[in-house]
Amino acid sequence: MKLEDANLAAANDWDRRGLPGWTYHNEALLKLETQELFLSHWQIVGHVNDIPKTGDYLTFDIAHERAVVIRGDDGVIRGFHNLCRHRGSRVVVGVSGHCKNAMVCPFHGWVYNLDGTLRGAARPNSYVGMDRSQFGLKPVETDVWMGFVFVRFRPGPQPGMAEYMKPFAEEIAAYRPEEMVPTGKIWSTTLPVNWKSVRDVDNEGYHVPMAHPGLQDLYGASYVDTLLDDGLNCAKGTFNAHAGRTWSVRNYVKLAGGPDWLPENLRRVWSYYGLFPNGVIVTTPETIQFYQELPKGPQSSVIRSMTYRRPEETREQKVARYLSFRIDRDTYQEDTQLSIWSNESMKSSAFDNFHLSDLERGVRAHHDQMRKFLPILNLEKAPKDDEMEQVNAALRETSVN
Repeated sequence: MKLEDANLAAANDWDRRGLPGWTYHNEALLKLETQELFLSHWQIVGHVNDIPKTGDYLTFDIAHERAVVIRGDDGVIRGFHNLCRHRGSRVVVGVSGHCKNAMVCPFHGWVYNLDGTLRGAARPNSYVGMDRSQFGLKPVETDVWMGFVFVRFRPGPQPGMAEYMKPFAEEIAAYRPEEMVPTGKIWSTTLPVNWKSVRDVDNEGYHVPMAHPGLQDLYGASYVDTLLDDGLNCAKGTFNAHAGRTWSVRNYVKLAGGPDWLPENLRRVWSYYGLFPNGVIVTTPETIQFYQELPKGPQSSVIRSMTYRRPEETREQKVARYLSFRIDRDTYQEDTQLSIWSNESMKSSAFDNFHLSDLERGVRAHHDQMRKFLPILNLEKAPKDDEMEQVNAALRETSVN
């Protein structure tokens, strides 16, 4: 295991502690995280080819907000609050779906055009003098980058996705991500842990040799972490020349390699591109994938993911994709248990913070990025719940001055 030389430093020149334990089970803090991190930073909703036809839509829920992204008659993908202007019902339901000509609220039948404008209210004569132009669906800031669709519920510090992801753009573009098609429907599950426990496990490769026999077999000896500014990071693993101790890896490396047009240096590499605060885009020779963790409560997180494949596959590529799925599935199950163990330790009387290795700088970097918006995370003890927001604002003001 190694880090990029740029990320190496003297062993004792940085604080090896992580976030204090109270930050992993505090409901008042979660409200602040929701406002300062999740609603004000870009969130991955899906891919343009999840909604290829006019009227196709995806929904996205986080905390108290819910969005719908839908392809209009003009082919443009737009995002809206999934909230009827009449009584607040969801206008569309489910993870995904299709509206033939318009969005029709299932509560009272208000009808919205695919561009979000109100076509008409049910029994319009009961609304004397109503101006339809004032009752369209409220828009949600939406961005499309490399085929991926993002939303943001509040203005935030990140620029548009093209600017934010510029350090990785050339490399990811080599996979032709806009052409990728979904392998199914967007998948999600709920874990009984704080979202940060999931991210902490995912932000370092120090545990790979011990916890992930499949990944260690596939690329463990070549694993590299690179940390950039603004919460961006990248982890890469190049296939081991002698990989094959496990069945899935042994057969995968025989078939993996990608199409001829994929650059040679990417044909035997898995790469994980981390987007602050909670998103990851993964590239393999056969697929491109995203996953993210969304807070559902102080001790509950939704894991949301989807894998995309090339529109045309050889038999070998299809089998390689299946085998990579098996490796990834086992890794997810292993990480799930690690997240649970780590998260439950935060309430123990024996827990006295982390002591991070040089190989876990990704964890510290993510914590430091969060501290920029939430300086309250520097406190060893939690403030009173009703003072959380006020104390954070005061600390933030002090840090600015």
